[in-house]
Amino acid sequence: MLLNSTTYKYFLWSLKLGAIINIYFLLQTIETKIADVDPFLLIPAQILFFVSAYRCLFPVGYVKNIVLHDTIFSSIFLTRLLATFVEITYIYMFSYVLRIVNVGEFILLDMLSWIMVIQVTVSQGFVWGAILFEREKYYYFEEFGWAIIFALNTFISLIIFLYGNSYDQYKILIQLNLIFGALYLPWQFIHLRSISSRVSKNILLDNKIEEVSYKLFIIGLKKSLFYREQTSKPDAWGGLVGLTWMLNYWATLIPVWLYFIIYTFASS
Repeated sequence: MLLNSTTYKYFLWSLKLGAIINIYFLLQTIETKIADVDPFLLIPAQILFFVSAYRCLFPVGYVKNIVLHDTIFSSIFLTRLLATFVEITYIYMFSYVLRIVNVGEFILLDMLSWIMVIQVTVSQGFVWGAILFEREKYYYFEEFGWAIIFALNTFISLIIFLYGNSYDQYKILIQLNLIFGALYLPWQFIHLRSISSRVSKNILLDNKIEEVSYKLFIIGLKKSLFYREQTSKPDAWGGLVGLTWMLNYWATLIPVWLYFIIYTFASS
């Protein structure tokens, strides 16, 4: 597929449709029986629907402070702050589902599910470090953390699937975890390779990498708050890999998946 700035801009604008999907899901959590589901499942889903709708309307790219719309609502700092809450809460939700389905059968699996939450918190530190100290290589460590999270999610689900005795009511959720892991983990390693390649290329081009310091932190903070570069160049947004990530994370796969989880629990 030929990706140029014009084509990519159309794709970025198509994310607006994802905002409609997320708003619909959010309204469903308020006006239907889903509203009565366990709040430890409901609230993370509501946060994700709200923030994903926002990100579909005002997409940004952290690496070079790029935006589709040059507006205060496209603040890198604000978007990342919202994303931090989303990512910790929805991974907590995934880990909580695993503990519900496991119902204490395998204590080790419960412990591993908590490691998912710890790891996503660590990943937030790396992405904030990348933004505030302009250390692009930290994005690699952040994304490697996501590989660990979903490897754990897949492994726990596989053990429950093979040896669990009390998960029939939520069997479809375990099967979805396994399917997602089989598709996501190979894609994530492709993603990691693309980040590694980009970082290596940029290091070769830039011989002046400042040491981590308070001064650099202040510069990074100001840039995250106020600097925005409006562009639709594919390379700036991560090309096809970046586009796939945005479409699945904000607009389609992840919102639909979380909605299905709370719908399943509301119907049980």
